Amino acid sequence: MSNTASGQTVQVPVDAITVVNPRIRNQKVFEEITANIAALGLKRPITVAVREPESDGEPSYELVCGQGRLEAFKALGQSEIPAIVINASSEDCLVMSLVENVARRQHHSLDLLRDIRRLKESGYSEREIADKTQLSTKYVHGVLRLLEGHEHRLLRAVESGKIPVSVAVDIADADDVGVQTVLRQAYEKNLLRGGRLLKAKRLVEARQKHGKGRASFDRSSRKSLSVESLLKTYENDVEKKKVLLRKAHATRSEMLFLIQSLKTLMADENFVTLLRAEGLASLPRTISDQLTSLEGTQS
Repeated sequence: MSNTASGQTVQVPVDAITVVNPRIRNQKVFEEITANIAALGLKRPITVAVREPESDGEPSYELVCGQGRLEAFKALGQSEIPAIVINASSEDCLVMSLVENVARRQHHSLDLLRDIRRLKESGYSEREIADKTQLSTKYVHGVLRLLEGHEHRLLRAVESGKIPVSVAVDIADADDVGVQTVLRQAYEKNLLRGGRLLKAKRLVEARQKHGKGRASFDRSSRKSLSVESLLKTYENDVEKKKVLLRKAHATRSEMLFLIQSLKTLMADENFVTLLRAEGLASLPRTISDQLTSLEGTQS
């Protein structure tokens, strides 16, 4: 494999391929891809970049394009997959993968926004991102504005398909009065109609009333409920309850001591005579009830 010419299609071991820009796949779409490949075979090879072996072993590869096809081959139990092998650095592989994803993705996908951000974080200017993705500079600037402005409520709406990315960007850039103009223009352009327009209005009202929202749209930040995390949560709850129980027992012991001390004093005739002389012939009802209860417990 190490002598493979750049751009040549060869059989590459699936286990030797690393996915540099992994994606969470829609299960239904993945099953359709797998069934189609099982029935008709692979119509288009994947693209990988070769990595020379560190010793005398076989080379490894980084995936540039074709994660769905690669995963389908793995699911079908295939050990090799047809691949176009190119020479490219890891950074170039990542950029090519991002550009490939952006170029073929519908603009209502939140992954599009994340990929534009990753290109920006890789050091590319807005103009360079626009040239690579065939998007307008204005659009790229707007998407980065949406992300950098922490417009989490709008981003969740984009992810769920309630509003297009372009409308979300316009809402983020508008003031409270201008938002109504944005919605009207979206209606006139047939971007928001019927139920979607009503949802967009509710979204705008919620944003104005409660703010931009929290970053729960980002799947990468969600913590999975593993067995270990659940066990840790349970152990923490048990420890908190033990602390509360210890405090409760300590408080009860102090109360019993005080009540027993008061009971002893009330049995002392000299103390009782002093109380009568001071006009304190009776105890508060709460304390009296506690003394009675203690006597009932000890009898």
